[in-house]
Amino acid sequence: MATVLDSVRAFFAHAAFTIDQENAGDIVARERLLDHVMGEARFRKSSEKLRRNRLPAEGLALVARDADGHVIGTVLLWNVEAGVDADGNAVPALLLGPLAVDCAHEGKGIGGALMRAAITEARDRGHGAVLLVGDPEYYERFGFFADEVQHLVMPGPFERRRFLALELKEGWLDGAAGVLVASGRRLSAERRKAA
Repeated sequence: MATVLDSVRAFFAHAAFTIDQENAGDIVARERLLDHVMGEARFRKSSEKLRRNRLPAEGLALVARDADGHVIGTVLLWNVEAGVDADGNAVPALLLGPLAVDCAHEGKGIGGALMRAAITEARDRGHGAVLLVGDPEYYERFGFFADEVQHLVMPGPFERRRFLALELKEGWLDGAAGVLVASGRRLSAERRKAA
């Protein structure tokens, strides 16, 4: 029995990872990971128009690290305005993405753990809704559905069935209509030049 338990422990020890806030030292590793997993096409997505020259929402850039501390997964959330409400007021929300996991670590639950951590952190920080463009077959398990964004559009081409939202506060997106617009902190001119 002890041999069986030791082999089970050894199996799970190899799958060990932690979720942490991204730090300045992680940015290069994150970008390399995204380049490797998503390639250059990621820069042509409509979501990128909302991220360009912006910083992620405060406290909402997360990474997964292996046992040696290497970045093996990432998820970022960005401040946006999800159109306007019935009174013409901007509706603050978050845009999630990209979510990526190093190919060598797929199937270990890292993507799901990053999603759950991001949603929890966004809720704890008082945000009302998270939007994303992604496969419903994957994101519905986390509570993302297309119903809440039927009157919202991305600032460029997108597939309607893949535009999804999760309300963190009930009714947050009620009546929201229009085009998503970037908001939040801008990347400084110095950091843009370095990028």
